[in-house]
Amino acid sequence: MSLKAGIIGMPNVGKSTLFNAITKQNILAANYPFATIDPNLGIVTVPDERLGVLENIYVPERTIPTQYEFIDIAGLVKGASKGEGLGNKFLSHIREVDAVIHVVRCFEDKDIIHVDGSIDPVRDVEIINTELAISDLELVENRLLKIEKKAKTSNDKTSLFEVDVLYKCRDNLVQNIPLRSIDFSDEELKIIKAFNFITLKPIIYIANVTEMDLVLKNNANVNKLQNYVGDSKVVLMCAKIESELVEFNDLEKKVFLNELGIEDSGLNQLIKLTYEILGLRTFFTAGSDEVKAWTFKSGMKAPECAGIIHSDFERGFIRAEVISYEDLIKYGDEKKVKEAGRARLEGKDYEMQDGDICYFRFNV
Repeated sequence: MSLKAGIIGMPNVGKSTLFNAITKQNILAANYPFATIDPNLGIVTVPDERLGVLENIYVPERTIPTQYEFIDIAGLVKGASKGEGLGNKFLSHIREVDAVIHVVRCFEDKDIIHVDGSIDPVRDVEIINTELAISDLELVENRLLKIEKKAKTSNDKTSLFEVDVLYKCRDNLVQNIPLRSIDFSDEELKIIKAFNFITLKPIIYIANVTEMDLVLKNNANVNKLQNYVGDSKVVLMCAKIESELVEFNDLEKKVFLNELGIEDSGLNQLIKLTYEILGLRTFFTAGSDEVKAWTFKSGMKAPECAGIIHSDFERGFIRAEVISYEDLIKYGDEKKVKEAGRARLEGKDYEMQDGDICYFRFNV
């Protein structure tokens, strides 16, 4: 499964500049509103030091990391739902993503225009939140128009339940309350899953700051943003630094960041945080031909993870041969892991663990 995130924000907050940097693509980043019109798609590899270790042990023909896809859409402005700016039609491009990345401008620069004339991260977040809520509200109201009358006439319990759930969504959205803040039962979540509501998706805020602010970590606008979003995650990121990191190899990146007193790049922090809030883990397949990382959700069983590789693997699943990454490192190679009695055969009920190295047996 490939992790997907949609990048949103006001115009001229640094969305496209950051997108260029973290995806190594040359997407237009201009000092005027709405430079991004068509959605941009970029793919980055997910850093995992364990892959390099496995590569040294198995010496494969190829090593394949898992991926993270970013979709950058046009900047939203106040009134986008009513056609202001470029409107909100581009929001449809991020309804299929796993998480929303909201870039917020927290830097001062008189040479870079802000559509509202001043820097105010709280105002900007409120504008975007309103537009997202309105977009989801439109989906709710359109669905109610289609099913409400029929549900009441037929007295169908399933349809009536859906109507109740949609009204629950509607009552909160009209108050500009994102659906991720609402407690839904498992049954209610099953109903609303198909709608791909944007305000239901996990959100991470990127505070775009200057190089100095990133080093000193004392930016008043960042503090305002963090106080406003509460428990939501905020990542400090400097577009300029991320752009420079693109040109370096891994060793040079570490030296550069150490000189600045920064532990990790903004991109790596973002990826780790996304994995954390989505409950994502990694398992590996390894051999002389290929070492590959695979992303799965915590709690998935072995057949489901086999299905990530190929649907036939899940359909005809027999069992999984599993060794842990820690055991492989401890004993040095697969043969020694097996000699130590640490290799396992796991069945359909086995819950996959982060770092599992698997070989799936199947028959179709």
